[in-house]
Amino acid sequence: MSQEIVLKHEFVEFIPDELEQGTIHVSIRFATASHLCCCGCGSKVVTPLRPTDWKLIFDGKTISLDPSIGNWSFACQSHYWIRHNRVKWARQWSQEQVGAGRMHDTLVKDEYFGTNKTPTSSAPPGVSVSSGAPGEAKARESGWQRLKKWFGFGRDR
Repeated sequence: MSQEIVLKHEFVEFIPDELEQGTIHVSIRFATASHLCCCGCGSKVVTPLRPTDWKLIFDGKTISLDPSIGNWSFACQSHYWIRHNRVKWARQWSQEQVGAGRMHDTLVKDEYFGTNKTPTSSAPPGVSVSSGAPGEAKARESGWQRLKKWFGFGRDR
């Protein structure tokens, strides 16, 4: 997809039930932006605005969303950036890349929301401690270490 699409944005309290093609509806109250998929398939795209998901940049005239929008659960599999109300098409991802991206998202959320246990001993940096059996602690890799290992970084070569 190479056609340039210019979107308009609308700040609303509630996201409307019926979305208009070419419009991004932004609810600051509910920290959400929604639009119809830019490929034209008609699927509703919901982007939660929070530190572990998307960031909204409003420069007084246009909006941008970061990171890119990868519609991997849709039949269209579209992938694009929204920069200054313009759609910038991005390359398609392989299933392996989609899986790695989803793993990364999960790890970021785990670390941000504290679902990984914090170190309670003199474990080295980047290693968290979780207890298996009562009174028994075992060291385990942090999410970032697991992701780096999955991508092949840090392995002995």
